[in-house]
Amino acid sequence: MASTSPYPTCPPYPPHPGEGVDPAGGALRHAHWWQRSWVRYGALITLLALSGLVILALVREQTGTQGFLVGLGLAVLPVPLLIAAFRWLDRVEPGPWRNLVFAFAWGACAAALVAIVANSFATRWIATSTADPSSADTLGATVVAPIVEESAKAAAVLLVFLFRRRDFTGIVDGVVIAGITATGFAFTENILYLGTAFGTDQMSGDRGIASVTAATFFVRVIMSPFAHPLFTVFTGIGFGIAAVSGERRRARRFLLPPAGLLLAMGMHAFWNGSATFGPFGFFAVYGAFMLPAFGLLTWLVIWTRQRELRTVREELPAYVVAGWLTPGEPFALGSMRARRLAREYAGHHIGKQAARAVAQYEAFATSLAFLRRRGRRGRADADFVVRERELLHELWARREVARPALEYAARATAPAWPAATAVPGPVPWPGQYQWPGQAPGHAAPWQGHLAPWQGQGSGQAAPWHGQATGPWSPAGHGPAAPYNPYQS
Repeated sequence: MASTSPYPTCPPYPPHPGEGVDPAGGALRHAHWWQRSWVRYGALITLLALSGLVILALVREQTGTQGFLVGLGLAVLPVPLLIAAFRWLDRVEPGPWRNLVFAFAWGACAAALVAIVANSFATRWIATSTADPSSADTLGATVVAPIVEESAKAAAVLLVFLFRRRDFTGIVDGVVIAGITATGFAFTENILYLGTAFGTDQMSGDRGIASVTAATFFVRVIMSPFAHPLFTVFTGIGFGIAAVSGERRRARRFLLPPAGLLLAMGMHAFWNGSATFGPFGFFAVYGAFMLPAFGLLTWLVIWTRQRELRTVREELPAYVVAGWLTPGEPFALGSMRARRLAREYAGHHIGKQAARAVAQYEAFATSLAFLRRRGRRGRADADFVVRERELLHELWARREVARPALEYAARATAPAWPAATAVPGPVPWPGQYQWPGQAPGHAAPWQGHLAPWQGQGSGQAAPWHGQATGPWSPAGHGPAAPYNPYQS
């Protein structure tokens, strides 16, 4: 008989901690030499290093040594701020540092090299064909440059999407990878522009605010350091939506990334062409178009970040019932304040290694929540069960350090409950979980299928019921008195 379950790729309840299933899912086939990780990493590092050396030589040739050093010193100023902003967006489910390093290096080296070579060749070809150098410069800036540069930057997003698929789970991941790539690209481009401007000032003798260097610094570093990230982020959003789309939505998966790339190209072309709109065209486009687009995009990614936290609070309680998590953990893991407090608490009472373990626990739990959401919606990949087991075993290995810290954070951040609202029975946690499609007052689909806690007999109360081990006292009178769970 055909199954009518609404969860085609996700079991109706998580596995129990006592079920000893090999998370590796069986033996792996022997990989060929070109499939080994060290071969691929070595080839990638070599490619980026060669690109960096070539772009360094090209920029230094155009700016001179002194201009290069001045451009480097000025261009680096917005980089830490932009990277910090994208890392802040990525704090809910932080991606590996190697992905961010790759993205920045690709933008600063490979993408910048492709852009310089292709833009120069295309501009010279247009000038030779039309015998009009001024028109060639305009076409190069408004047509050629947006196509070449956005395609070169999009290649980094595509590579992470294809080869680091587990780290690319949604819109925020696409925004972060695209933004970091564009930050690296803008860094190299700013060195070239600022170094060239400094060389011009050296020949003309201009100094101070009236210099070309000051004007270039004001426009590119002060007014619009977010320009390149803003353009490329639309490509990242296209890949991010494709990442959360199910296998059945092939049109969305294959059409949205190119659509995002085309939008990035269009915005880039409009921005570059603003200089041709008259003496105040640049400022008009900046105020009427760039700033509103930046504000709208900022709101979108922050809203997405809050939605991710809500997903954590909604999906993880299923693992509380299965025995993998304690009752207060979904609330603590769904609050950035509680997460930070847990890391600080573990670091203060045990050390930096404990704080790092808590941070890893938080990241694995978040990935688990996102995985289960995709599974419930029928959008998980074929390795759902294997991936879920891997994440659960990572959590189980760190539970002794992470659980007390998260329990303390849940107690410290729990809202006070008035005594008049206390009800008999187990005390729920904020945002108490209800399975999607479950009618109010009906049992959840996992009830009757598994014991709520490892080693618990059928019909017995869970070990936290009637005890003050969770984030709320049994009487429902708000958080219990401060305590040290590592000493309890």
